[in-house]
Amino acid sequence: MANSDNSVSVFAPASIGNVSVGFDVLGLAVKPIDGTLLGDVVTVAASTGNDSLTVIGRFAEKLPSNKEDNIVWSCLLLFNDALIAAGQTPVNVALTLDKKMPVGSGLGSSACSVVAALAGLNAFYAKFQSFSFDENTVLKMTGQMEAQISGSLHYDNVAPCYLGGLQLMVPDVNVISRHLPTFDECFYVMAYPGIEVSTKAARDVLPTSYSRSDVISYGQNLATFVDACHRNDKQQAFSVLTDVVAEPYRTSLLPKYQESRDYLTAQGALAVGISGSGPTLFCICDSESQAEQFALWLKENYLQTSLGFVHVCKVDEIGATAL
Repeated sequence: MANSDNSVSVFAPASIGNVSVGFDVLGLAVKPIDGTLLGDVVTVAASTGNDSLTVIGRFAEKLPSNKEDNIVWSCLLLFNDALIAAGQTPVNVALTLDKKMPVGSGLGSSACSVVAALAGLNAFYAKFQSFSFDENTVLKMTGQMEAQISGSLHYDNVAPCYLGGLQLMVPDVNVISRHLPTFDECFYVMAYPGIEVSTKAARDVLPTSYSRSDVISYGQNLATFVDACHRNDKQQAFSVLTDVVAEPYRTSLLPKYQESRDYLTAQGALAVGISGSGPTLFCICDSESQAEQFALWLKENYLQTSLGFVHVCKVDEIGATAL
């Protein structure tokens, strides 16, 4: 059984994978301005019995009932292997996953669980066992878990979820991710329609090769966006927030996306895109009043089931955090 006096809880926030212009290499952590915890919480407690996992929360029933099939349990096994490799002895723990994030939403749902679990375990050992892994080691573990889930190694959700802010993935295993400057005055409207889109299905619909013109456009847009971020040039940054890699092929998977995108763009949104592999839509706004106006429109026109929601968000610069 768990001992609540010997526990830590870590929250891991939602993220926008790709951010339209950076397929698999850009990710942005977001948080609702009303204080809602949009993400997952994992509590790690000392246990007097065997290791255990309990799943609670609004979206708990969407996860496998068998703990061995839950990614948080897989995180525990990976973390324990890493402890043993580091000469440490794992202790028995009771894990609780509070699944606040919808599965297959395009908000980094699996990344939230993975980051909350691994950061939670690391915080638990730091507090009670006087041992912890460094940030880069934990980040590599989150990447391992994401690769196990999706079949390919990509950090565009786990890096911002863990580190916060806008992250650019770099081809250096000792660095992995660089923090890019963001535009503090901007608001991000996140609209989850309440339907699922499998990440695998969203990847399968993509072509296996791209034209030279698409490759040039992708490189030019991404480079221009990164440069504009560093120069704090908001208009330049969002003028090139165009997805030539995934959105043209994924739009057909997302009911009401195209008309919503067209409407919001016509109404003056800085940019509109698909969050990760969808179906969540993100809309970037200049002001809170504009964001609230668009949020109301999306609630009426983009949501498709009772599970859907819309949040007005800002950038979450903190990432995974102890509660």
